[in-house]
Formats: sequence, C-alpha cells, structure tokens
Amino acid sequence: MKVVASAGREDIAIVYVGEFGNGKYLEFVEALSPPKPREIKWVLLLSTLYGCPVGCQMCDAGGYYQGVVSKDDLFAQIDYMVYKRYPDGTIPSQQFKIQFARMGEPSFNLAVLDILEGLHQRYRVPGFMPSLSTIAPLGTDSFFDRLMEIKQRMYGGGRFQMQFSIHTTDQDLRKEIIPVRKWDFARIADYGEKFYQDGDRKITLNFALAAELPLDPTILKQYFDPDLFLIKITPLNPTYSARENGLTSYIDPFQNEGSYKVVKDLHAEGYQVIVSIGEVEENYIGSNCGQYVRRHLEEAEILPEGYTYPLLEHDEVSIASN
Repeated sequence: MKVVASAGREDIAIVYVGEFGNGKYLEFVEALSPPKPREIKWVLLLSTLYGCPVGCQMCDAGGYYQGVVSKDDLFAQIDYMVYKRYPDGTIPSQQFKIQFARMGEPSFNLAVLDILEGLHQRYRVPGFMPSLSTIAPLGTDSFFDRLMEIKQRMYGGGRFQMQFSIHTTDQDLRKEIIPVRKWDFARIADYGEKFYQDGDRKITLNFALAAELPLDPTILKQYFDPDLFLIKITPLNPTYSARENGLTSYIDPFQNEGSYKVVKDLHAEGYQVIVSIGEVEENYIGSNCGQYVRRHLEEAEILPEGYTYPLLEHDEVSIASN
C-alpha cells in the first residue's frame, strides 16, 4: 500500500487515501472524540471493500465495486495508522475502537473475521473494542454465524459493538434507500436475541435519520426488545448522494441539545436512545459515515456543508501488505 493523500486535523480526524495497485484505492480514517485525548479513546475506520455494490441513497462510497479487501490489505490500513503513532504496536488507549465502516458492507468480506481473530497477535491492545455496522444482506449467513462464534469466544462482557443499519421503519422506503435484498426486521431481531449474552452491550439499531423517512417506535416494538436493543439516531451527513436523492437530516448537527419528538416517543416505548452528533468539523473533513473524499473530487458542483478541507498529497509512503 502507498498512502498518496490525506485531509483533516490531528485533534479531530484524518482521512487517508491509500493506493493498492491495479488502479485500486481505499480510504481509511483515524478519529478522536474531543475533548477526550487519544489515550482515552481512539477510533479507526477501515474500508472492507473496494467501493461498494449496495448503493445506499445517502452514501457516497457506492456506485462502483472492484472486489473485497484482502486480510493483508485490511491489516495494511491498521498498520499505517497504528505504527505512525505507536511504533512498538502497543496502543495505550483505554478504548481503542475499530469500525469496519468506511467503504463497503463488511459482511461481504470474510477477511473481516480474520482481523477480529488475529488482531491481538499483531498488536498489544488491552482496550480494543470492535464495532461492526451492517445492513445484513441476504446470502451472508456464513459470515454472521462465524461472527457470533467469535464474539462469544473473544469479545463478551461488553467488548463488542454490534449495529444494524435500519434508517427507517417504513419497509417499502427501506427497500429504496438500501437497494439490495436484506434481512427483514424479524430476522434481525432473531439474530440479535441469539447474539446477545448477559454482560454484552445492547445491540444498536442505527438510524441516519432523514426528515423524509419515518421512524415509528410502535413498529420497532413489535420486533425489538428494549432490554436487548437500543436506538442510535445520527444526523444525515452531507453527501452528494443524499442531495441527489432529496434527503435532508432530521437531526440538526449544529444543535447538541435538542428536543426531538421521535426521541420522546422512543423513550415512551422503553427504548434507550442515543442521539449521536459528534464533531461537525468532521463533515468538512469528509471523515463521517457516508462520506467519500474521492467522490467529492469528481463532482463539479461542490457541497458547501462538507468536504471543504484540502486533500494534501503525500510523498511516497509504502506499507507492506503482508
């Protein structure tokens, strides 16, 4: 891998662009959670596919697909970010989170599971917590069966964050915004009930909530037990895809404290709710979920609310992918 460019800030987030040969590029991210220093929390976001075949209506990383990322190339992304900070491979962060959430649906790539099993042999990571966010496509049973076995064997006791991307409770609209065949709510709920064990974190149902997409707590309650599932609502990040598809954010990212009716309604049904806004500056960096810097470089009409940081070219920096 050769890191060819980056954008961002050391105190918030940096997006890296890596070249992997044969015209293939990946983006990966390291981020903080201000005001927490890196020693308290450090987050890496990896790409698991070269592009993404799904094409979610709010995501800029879809629209082309060049295959899965190998185990070696997954590790190359981690190696670059880890060894530039911690050359001996010892990561002192109290919470060191890896999210398989930059480019690609992770369940399409079995090598993700190899990373979960092999990370502790490669680095010293006492605070490691993986985070996997998925739309749960049909045809990925072998991935999810093995994931459950790995979690129960290696990451029990609250050391794994499992997220299902839901985005709306309207099943017809969900088919439109996530245009592939996927598990329905009943199957997600069934898997979650088997996945969850005493001491685990609740399983997250994630809504990058658009104003145009309904979230009905009574529908959720028909399937998802509030004792096992929590609801996370995030702003719809500024992307070209969201603009093209007429989607606007229900959550105001500039308003950390807000009174939202849907949150009150979810509480009334017994759900724990997290309204996760984060740093608005990450929208300008282009490091938030759904954003993709290379898509920005191809656009003629720019987004004023996102991707405003310059992409800085790097001198040649190579990382062996093995």
